[in-house]
Amino acid sequence: MRQIRAARGIAEGWSRDQILEAYLNMAGFRGEAQGIGAAALGLFGKTPAALTRDDALLLAALLPNPQAPADAVARRACALSHERDCGRFPALAASMLGPARSLALDPGLAPHLADRLLRKPGMRVTTTLDINVQRMAIAALRRQLLGLGATRARDGAVIVVDNASGDVLAYVGGIGGNSTSPAVDAANAYRQAGSTLKPFLYAQAIEKGYLTPASILDDTPVQLDTASGLYVPQNYDRAFKGPVSARAALAGSLNVPAVRTLLLVGVDPFRDRLWDTGYRGLVEDGAYYGFSLALGSAEVTLAEQAAGYRSLARGGRWSPLRLRADDPREPPRAITTPQAAWIVGDMLSDPVARAGTFGLDSALRLPFWAAVKTGTSKAMRDNWCVGFSDRFTVAVWVGNVEGDAMRAVSGTSGAAPVWRDVMLALNGARGGQEPAPPPGVEARRVTFAGTGEQPRREWFLAGTSFAHADAAPAEARRPRIASPVSGSVYALDPDIPRDRQRLAVAVTGAAATHRLRLDARDLGAADSAPLTFPAPGRHQLALVDIAGRTVDRVTFTVR
Repeated sequence: MRQIRAARGIAEGWSRDQILEAYLNMAGFRGEAQGIGAAALGLFGKTPAALTRDDALLLAALLPNPQAPADAVARRACALSHERDCGRFPALAASMLGPARSLALDPGLAPHLADRLLRKPGMRVTTTLDINVQRMAIAALRRQLLGLGATRARDGAVIVVDNASGDVLAYVGGIGGNSTSPAVDAANAYRQAGSTLKPFLYAQAIEKGYLTPASILDDTPVQLDTASGLYVPQNYDRAFKGPVSARAALAGSLNVPAVRTLLLVGVDPFRDRLWDTGYRGLVEDGAYYGFSLALGSAEVTLAEQAAGYRSLARGGRWSPLRLRADDPREPPRAITTPQAAWIVGDMLSDPVARAGTFGLDSALRLPFWAAVKTGTSKAMRDNWCVGFSDRFTVAVWVGNVEGDAMRAVSGTSGAAPVWRDVMLALNGARGGQEPAPPPGVEARRVTFAGTGEQPRREWFLAGTSFAHADAAPAEARRPRIASPVSGSVYALDPDIPRDRQRLAVAVTGAAATHRLRLDARDLGAADSAPLTFPAPGRHQLALVDIAGRTVDRVTFTVR
């Protein structure tokens, strides 16, 4: 009855030609071919206007059962033709549905790039692709996706760039296989960046003089008050390393030190730096992304990643990638200083610095010099591996185009093996040569205390070096209220006795002579860890020194 009512409604408002047109544009023919346009192109390589009568009969024969075998389609096409001699239909049906037709319609080695560049019939484009590099990248990606299996990850993309010229030597937007969306160009699709933006953050901090590779960052739990609530960054392994050097924090992709670095640099300056580096998906201001920008909450494309990392390989100079042989060679723009870019490259190439997170023998370690960074987005939807040698930049993405999470795919088991295989094939026996430090960079031996890191030669911007790095002792740190965190909201539970719902106050730093004051009431010495039971409402907790000056203040709410 519902179908009858719907049919009457359509018939009252549409002509018969309109109804037939809508049906032909929506009907499913075979596989993913929906509509006469997709069916004609996918099964015959033609537009609907170019179909012959036999082509049309075969397509009409598919409609009752789109997955029917070739012989059944041939019999139905014969019946529709009202002809006595139907000997040609079995061969035509087999050609339309069989492997011969698939081979005839093979779009070539770079179908996604062809779809991107070829805009009108008869158009011919000479690209910058190297056929051997393209085939090698396809093979590496196919091998990895087959190894992972469709239940873990179905899609991937690879871009290979010549550092000197900016020519794209390989552009693999996908390989089909188990993909449920093989036509989507994953190399040009916006996906969440994960940790792959951290090198640009550290480069900016080093360039500004806020950090050196030997600077100590605190990898301990932190809660940041934002307009939408508390932001509590976690590391990938849910563990914290304590005091670590900036080198170990970047190479090991630690999240909390990256957020602390963003506090030094500022969200808006970092967002602007990423925009200048070609990341055109960052269309909002810094406040929109907030502190999560340090961990890659913004969306980027694989092509943008390749261009951005190539700029680090070229001393901080960015220029667009070239896809066509006749694309102009634009002069590079200086984005990051050569010194900061070189130091970050040195940090990303350090296998010892990344060992705490990835181990000494991961897919990131090559037998020659190469700088590399991995990234995994929220809920395991995207896995990146982007890096460069002195000659090439290779960017790899693995995930599911439809956005569902991957299963059991880590930072080094998804995209990294593809990156490694491509890098090894590209550089061959020659390998990658370590670039020489630019003027304005100096080396100095540094010892570390309180971090567990061994003495090493470290690189600094000229005039910023030091010989010993140590975490600030607790007694030297500024006293502050660690708990509650400003902006917190606490809800009283009616099923728990009220005297069991007291709020613990914690203070860090040298607070032996300080006192705590809740609203106008004194809670006692700051180092006594008092328990209090605030009434429902908004409260202000202050830490005051011996002279009565407020050293720290937080607000929280009880409901």
